[in-house]
Amino acid sequence: MTLVDRFLQYVKFDTQSDELTNMTPSTPGQMIFARHLKDELEAIGLTEITLDDNGYLMATLPATPGYEGAPTIGFIAHLDTSPDMSGRHVSPRIVENYDGGDIVLNQTDGIVLSPSEFPELTDYVGQNLIVTDGTTLLGADDKAGVAEIMSAVAYLKEHPEIAHGKIRVAFNPDEEIGQGAHKFDVGLFGADWAYTMDGGAVGELEFENFNAAVARITFTGRNVHPGYAKHKMINSMRIANQFVIMLPRWETPEHTEDYEGFYHLVSMEGTVEKTVLTYIVRDHDRDRFERRKKELEHLVRKINHEFPGCCSIDIKDQYYNMREQIEPVMYIIDIAEQAMREIGVEPKVQPIRGGTDGAQLSFKGLPCPNIFAGGLNFHGRYEFVPIPSMEKAEAVIVEIAKIAARREK
Repeated sequence: MTLVDRFLQYVKFDTQSDELTNMTPSTPGQMIFARHLKDELEAIGLTEITLDDNGYLMATLPATPGYEGAPTIGFIAHLDTSPDMSGRHVSPRIVENYDGGDIVLNQTDGIVLSPSEFPELTDYVGQNLIVTDGTTLLGADDKAGVAEIMSAVAYLKEHPEIAHGKIRVAFNPDEEIGQGAHKFDVGLFGADWAYTMDGGAVGELEFENFNAAVARITFTGRNVHPGYAKHKMINSMRIANQFVIMLPRWETPEHTEDYEGFYHLVSMEGTVEKTVLTYIVRDHDRDRFERRKKELEHLVRKINHEFPGCCSIDIKDQYYNMREQIEPVMYIIDIAEQAMREIGVEPKVQPIRGGTDGAQLSFKGLPCPNIFAGGLNFHGRYEFVPIPSMEKAEAVIVEIAKIAARREK
């Protein structure tokens, strides 16, 4: 089975995650997909295959004879697709030799993938692209990564002349709802380090991500008939609005880039008597991240000074910048960069303006930077993946395996 055949097959599995179910995996389709991959791993000839009740699938490609002393490296991708848009009944299509113009995804609904809105399309003129029919996401995030890992280990299995150490692969559920690493058994996985194949465009190599927290701020008011409310009513929605405008307006996602952090108001639910604001707080720098949380607490105190006892805050950290864990083992980044250059790809080292399973895994003791999988415009109907990008990602996996085999533990 070819890389493209695998990908086109995998995107047909409905694996949207759902943070409301409080289960792992959060949706049954992810386990169905995991069982399919387990069967495929067995057919390829991998060993030590395990699939637990939470949907974590792991397997081993044994070391080439004589290379048992090389480091054990891992490659990881996630089973789920984003809940932001339907991943059911995905109908992919290959656009051959893309000409640089508009791509009509759905004639009936007038849905067009256009370089005027997505200028990155022009980087792929002349290439074969896989697109959606405009009614669902594609699922390249992260089924491109799954397909690349599966194809790479199949290739290595078919070419025993290629020397490599022990390789572990893993496919986990629920990355898109921030829970992919929660029940990942790092000890069972047993790799010295790993790479998530979950990045975007060709060349992306990421070992920095946001420090992240979620803050829920509750405003308690008092409801009184509006005709008799003077000096009695306390409108929690109005006070919540006052809080919102106290934060710097330029430190929001729509005004920041690169290493700039932000406060992002993700929901506002309220009545006169009670309003709840939910923010996510992000910053690459740990000190600035801590100051952002303290600023929220400071503003709560200011509100309570004006409206005693009105406001309370609950802040929970979500994940931290994996750079702290990667810097002591930067050779794993050097290996990935070398592998890319060996296949003619220029590495693009850049920070992730988000999170990744690799961040949580790194803090669980498994250093785990992120490598491109090739897709673009994730989480929506305009998602697409160039086939050559997927092929290069597969080649990077093979090349990393070859380079790592030349190291000693």
